[in-house]
Amino acid sequence: MIRTAAARVLTAGFAVLLSVGWASAADAPAAPGVTALLCGHFIDVAAGKLVGETTIVIEAGHVREVLSGARAPAGATAIDLKSQTCMPGLIDSHTHLTGQTSRTEYVDRYHWNIADYVIRSTVYARRTLLAGFTTVRNMGDSANESASLRNAINAGIVPGPRIFTAGKAIGSTGGHADPTNGYRADLSKDLGAVDGIINSPEDAVKAVREHYKLGDDVIKIMPSGGVLDEGASGDNSQMTLEEIRAVVATAHDYGFAVAAHAHGAEAIRRAVIGGVDSIEHGTFMDADDMKLMVEHGTYYVPTIIAGDFVARQAKIPGYYPATIARKAQEIGPLIQATAGRAYKAHVKIAFGTDAAVYPHGDNAHEFELMVGAGMPPMFVIQAATVSAAALLRQKDLGSIAAGKIADVVAVPGNPLDDISLMKRVSFVMKDGVVYKFNSVPVDSSP
Repeated sequence: MIRTAAARVLTAGFAVLLSVGWASAADAPAAPGVTALLCGHFIDVAAGKLVGETTIVIEAGHVREVLSGARAPAGATAIDLKSQTCMPGLIDSHTHLTGQTSRTEYVDRYHWNIADYVIRSTVYARRTLLAGFTTVRNMGDSANESASLRNAINAGIVPGPRIFTAGKAIGSTGGHADPTNGYRADLSKDLGAVDGIINSPEDAVKAVREHYKLGDDVIKIMPSGGVLDEGASGDNSQMTLEEIRAVVATAHDYGFAVAAHAHGAEAIRRAVIGGVDSIEHGTFMDADDMKLMVEHGTYYVPTIIAGDFVARQAKIPGYYPATIARKAQEIGPLIQATAGRAYKAHVKIAFGTDAAVYPHGDNAHEFELMVGAGMPPMFVIQAATVSAAALLRQKDLGSIAAGKIADVVAVPGNPLDDISLMKRVSFVMKDGVVYKFNSVPVDSSP
């Protein structure tokens, strides 16, 4: 009896722990064999059109069928979304879920252990999911901790988006990927390929194979300088063409796609010629770079929100170290205009934000900034669904059709008329499980 009473106390305690962060959660709809989402409108991203009342029938975590009108099949549990517009779960192609900007970020790194970042990442993952992003590509971490976060989410331990992780980014000594860049001499280290730091084609091969060994999903390289490291340049070339080609050839042998962080025009040119699958940021991309990208079929992931955020934060005294503040003001304000020119040049564009550079959960502001760059609302929604899925090589994601994974989100109203509605996601389903209903989080923990 004593053991039974203790077990009840422990069970109650665990229930309280599981409810942390899920306060005022709505009652989750029952989990029947078949669920029918009765949508007032439906964005068919494959066809690029908005249609009227539509029913999405879900079974065993997948879409069983998509029906015209609001008509639930017999025996199905209906979820009323008739005042809302349904669309596929959103995909952010550039996140960093294991960190987040703050005024103390450059001091915290000397005090926090990797476990501190991992614990916080579970909060960032939940925020991202509730913002409607059911899938992300995680473009760099410190110690492959995002792979552990991915595994915990996949196992149902914590809620979060589906993660495809790059683990540590690959770059050169003293470059944007070198975590000791800017450190005083006794703290700086001469890192090697196992740490993601390469200085030859041979190092490049080893670095990619290390990612394969660790179970990562994608490769990220840093062929140019960046904003948030303490190096002097934000756009200089930091990898040779031979090194890039070695990374890409090895990565493609192992089935990896390769993303390239690149601000400078020459670094972009080398990355595209070297065969990368996407250019991230691309601030100083010129007309020749854009032409090369169209010819090679290279995707562009603009991350306008990151540039916008750092430019504004750099004006706050002391938010960034002086070198970083200077680069943020030089580079940040330029990305939106570059993205607009890339759209007009017919470069393939996938949605990505560089989440962590700005606070997690605010990802959807990127939609507004893309529209502000001259892209149509339908195009930017497609960039975050069908186009992003193509970049990630995930045929079961990015659109809603029979047989595909049941990732569905909804917003209250028509985002094609008002793109800001993308910041008001009211319904989130991932793998057929409801995480948000009527704008209120649902506790879907086991």
